[in-house]
Amino acid sequence: MANRPRFHLAFPVHDLAAARKFYGETLGCEEGRSTHDWIDFNLWGHQIVAHLGGDIAEQSDGHVVDDKSVPVPHFGLILDWPDWEALRDRLISYGLDFIIKPYVRFKGQAGEQATMFFRDPSGNALEFKAFRDEDEIFA
Repeated sequence: MANRPRFHLAFPVHDLAAARKFYGETLGCEEGRSTHDWIDFNLWGHQIVAHLGGDIAEQSDGHVVDDKSVPVPHFGLILDWPDWEALRDRLISYGLDFIIKPYVRFKGQAGEQATMFFRDPSGNALEFKAFRDEDEIFA
């Protein structure tokens, strides 16, 4: 892990308790440092920080990808296929309301991928995906 770059993302939330429950319990992210204004989370080795206050980025109507309206902006991760399936099953078991339900897009084409979109309690859009062939991430 130390040899690969990791990203850091700071984003606004309206309620730290709701963020703690969503990112900690629902997504299963380990909590790091925190104060009364922010919480660090370990998102599969990447540091994300939920900051209390501020405006949530304005959401567009989305861009159409594979006949679905993808929310912009959004953030997330590319997981290994089994990890994506495990997260999908976990989120379904929590009764999460998906923006775009889990499915496989671009079947049989370069870049075939499993994807799902959902929002955190503050309205931030997230996408988690997995590629059938990781060599085709940018294909």
